[in-house]
Amino acid sequence: MTARRLPPSADPIEPGEAGALSILVDGRPLDGLRGQTIAGVLLASGELAWRRTSVAGAPRGLFCGIGVCFDCIVTVNGERDIRACQRRAVDGDLVEIQHDELPELPGLPELPANGGARS
Repeated sequence: MTARRLPPSADPIEPGEAGALSILVDGRPLDGLRGQTIAGVLLASGELAWRRTSVAGAPRGLFCGIGVCFDCIVTVNGERDIRACQRRAVDGDLVEIQHDELPELPGLPELPANGGARS
């Protein structure tokens, strides 16, 4: 039986060529490395939260890191609802922080300032 092992040079998991990249987040330039996700670039620049919840305004950023929770959504190059933990940053990406207010619905009572959270 012949070996079916790939030589290291053909390994698809092998890291690509290293290098720097720059993205714009709400007009601010942030530097990162090729292979980093947008969340990775944000975290490396010291950003722990980059959006707020619609009801209580609570800070949100990276929570699960595997694309399940959607807490890290951003707009990338005009495309909304991109999970920053899943999208690799590309040099020149234009990232916008998403924060959508909930629409006013007639007949519903106002929520308290803390969004109804209990202390």
